[in-house]
Amino acid sequence: MSWHFTTDLQEFLAAAGPHLAAEPARNTALLTTMEGAELLGWWTGPDGTTATGALAAAPLADLTFGVVPVEAAAALVLPPGAEPATLRGETAAVEAYVAAAGRPWEPVVDIRLFRLDELTPQDPPPAGRSRPARTADLPLLGAWAADFDVVHHFEPRDDYTDFLTERITEDRLHVWKSPDGRPVAMAARSRTVQGQSRVHLVYTAPGERGRGYAAGVTATISRAAADSGAADVVLFTDLANTTSNALYPRLGYRPVADHQAVRFTDG
Repeated sequence: MSWHFTTDLQEFLAAAGPHLAAEPARNTALLTTMEGAELLGWWTGPDGTTATGALAAAPLADLTFGVVPVEAAAALVLPPGAEPATLRGETAAVEAYVAAAGRPWEPVVDIRLFRLDELTPQDPPPAGRSRPARTADLPLLGAWAADFDVVHHFEPRDDYTDFLTERITEDRLHVWKSPDGRPVAMAARSRTVQGQSRVHLVYTAPGERGRGYAAGVTATISRAAADSGAADVVLFTDLANTTSNALYPRLGYRPVADHQAVRFTDG
């Protein structure tokens, strides 16, 4: 049993692809960051060839665990210079790694992965309607995205233009319009990879909250993800956010696994 590392995505997929495909929902964070990863890794079981765990180290996401057995997390020794500043993954695996690594760390956020069961939009729906985001929305959506990252413990980007433009041009970002036509909320979805798509960037403008706008735009983007061919539509919530943890089950999402993010403090 051992870890293997590569910088070549195709080599990684040849080795770990079946493992990722077996549980795409639980591997969602890795599946949506692996293309930009600087380092990819997989854990092989007793036969020395079958991958039973996987990870990716990306410039912005730092170290992300997919499904990783506890014993694999405890045995993880990264190549020199690849020690992470932050780590995200299923709670048991993260706890096993930090205990074995012996590095000082602090918790960042506890999150929960949800999978869509049967979409049940809010009834009656919130006032207004959804529409695809447009290039003209970029200044507003950039400010929203920066605030979203701060609130959800991500490192803010210097510029969100490319990040948002990609989602706009691929029709993966929608806004909710209030009855008077103003954008008041947004939600995005990842590309469908291995049959899964993740809803993210769910955000309502300050001063517009409590009116159901997030529920409306999340239902729209969730339906779009399913229509894109995703068998698994998933999302993460901050366990400390009681509002979102109550909202998503009402829309038909069911909990899958708890995750944890930590930051190492010796860097």
